[in-house]
Amino acid sequence: MTATATARARRAWLTDLPVLLVAVVWGSSYLAAKGVTTTQTVLAVLVLRFAVALPVLVIAGWRKLRALSGVQVRGAGVLGLILAGIFLLETYGVVHTSATNAGLIISLTMIFTPIAESRIRGTALPRPFMAAAGLSVAGVLLLTQGAGFTAPSLGDLLMLGAALARTVHVLAMSRMKSVRGADSMSMTTLQLGSAVTVFALLSFAPGTGGTPWAAAAAFDVSDWLWLVYLSVFCTLFAFFTQMWAVRKTSPSRVSLLLGTEPVWAAVFGIALAGDRPGLLGLAGALLVLAGTAWGRTAAAGPATAEEAAPNEPAPTETTASVVEPAEPDRTHPGLEPAGRA
Repeated sequence: MTATATARARRAWLTDLPVLLVAVVWGSSYLAAKGVTTTQTVLAVLVLRFAVALPVLVIAGWRKLRALSGVQVRGAGVLGLILAGIFLLETYGVVHTSATNAGLIISLTMIFTPIAESRIRGTALPRPFMAAAGLSVAGVLLLTQGAGFTAPSLGDLLMLGAALARTVHVLAMSRMKSVRGADSMSMTTLQLGSAVTVFALLSFAPGTGGTPWAAAAAFDVSDWLWLVYLSVFCTLFAFFTQMWAVRKTSPSRVSLLLGTEPVWAAVFGIALAGDRPGLLGLAGALLVLAGTAWGRTAAAGPATAEEAAPNEPAPTETTASVVEPAEPDRTHPGLEPAGRA
């Protein structure tokens, strides 16, 4: 290997490592959400989590936020409503199922998105991708059975709904003309602001649990540590790392690295949370991981020129891939910093 090739490989590793760390913290986010959230504090936790992250995003991107048009602001608001639904489904889901199940079931977004897009466009997907999709679905069926054949839990169904909602979110971002070309940080900030407004309003409705400040007053040190971890690492660190990495490498390369998230979710769930999925569940987990990995590869097709030269800066317009499906495979799971439980 020449000195130039060695230097390129080192630069690629230095770019890939932070992105891989994002996948790791996202994989751990399901365990963190279970650590701080109960059925009565879902809305409060969501408000508090993003109340920490939003001011940082606003300050960092204030100039570009002011440059958005009214049409772009309204488009971001609509996407924020969809995002609010994703958060609610995911967070209520993770409360009612295991961290392992949550992380693996949500990964079906990687399968649902290309299928939905192919239906919209009227194009056929490769047979290997359809086989991978079938493998993933079979894996989820086994995963949710645990040690025996029973009906999926409420949490499993909510996580499945969250995966479908993520698919809607990704497709909406890629097809809404009002948000095309908009700055990704500004769009993320506005969507989070819209979602947090929904959570705050719902938190005052009867039967939805305590208010955010009541929940905050009842938190112990462990709860605050989990909350800060979700805010700082799973949201801010993840978002800014994507913003940085997508300029250093290709969106598809970033997407493939982030696709290792369900692996880490299973690792943290089994090793730290004490999840015991049983033989059927373990077989299902392996099928999900194999199916989603195969599906991403099958949907991506031939490597792009960007991937062939991963150390070249991506074109300016690819920064939108942080909030839109990555080209050319369009399997990026969407607004990832905000889309995690």
